[in-house]
Amino acid sequence: MTYCVGLRLNKGLVFMTDTRTNAGVDDISQVRKMNSWEVPGERVITLLSAGNLATTQAVVSLVDERSKAPGDRSPSILKAPSMFQVATIIGNILRDVVRHFEPSGPAAESLFGATLILGGQIKGSEPRLFLIYPEGNFIESSDDNPFFQSGETKYGRPILVRALEPDMSFEEAVKLLCVSFDSTIRANLSVDLPIDLQVQAVDECRITHQRRFERGDSYFEDVSRGWSDALRAAFSALPDFKF
Repeated sequence: MTYCVGLRLNKGLVFMTDTRTNAGVDDISQVRKMNSWEVPGERVITLLSAGNLATTQAVVSLVDERSKAPGDRSPSILKAPSMFQVATIIGNILRDVVRHFEPSGPAAESLFGATLILGGQIKGSEPRLFLIYPEGNFIESSDDNPFFQSGETKYGRPILVRALEPDMSFEEAVKLLCVSFDSTIRANLSVDLPIDLQVQAVDECRITHQRRFERGDSYFEDVSRGWSDALRAAFSALPDFKF
């Protein structure tokens, strides 16, 4: 299992994902699940992957190969005229990979399925954020739905729904995501640090900031401890129930 989040803010896009993958309690490893392609000043594209590891790695490898040697039948995301077309290209690749592994065809519940979060910006257009399903189809974020999650989503969702605001600063958004990830890590052993972060500011068309939160990271630990203390204080301040 994994946990991936993409946020669309007025200031740009923010991505965060963990790096844990497992095939059982005794087979746990660390894999990067955030991949990016950029032509600085012209376009930047980021892909977060959750699901079957063989499927997601095959998709990333094919996207990478086609970006280096595009053809008429294998268009490159670095040549696509819009982020919608980028989502279409990657969705088709995902569908074909799942179909290759699963003879009965792509299905959301397939053992070979994967869900992708795609975001980025092409010069002259707005930043866009998509959620791509195993079948290859996708939806786009909107003002009513400004973020996407994939993987182990339920534990980290409440804080995003309650606190996310479109006019947040990047620093506030990172703090919010750290709380969301901390809540997920505490509730599910299949999600854990290290955690990868990336920020794309509007109209820069490049990766503006990126870093990795390793185990023992002082900022992440401060947020985790502070959030626990704040929850206990808020709970104590609520009126007591009386029979």
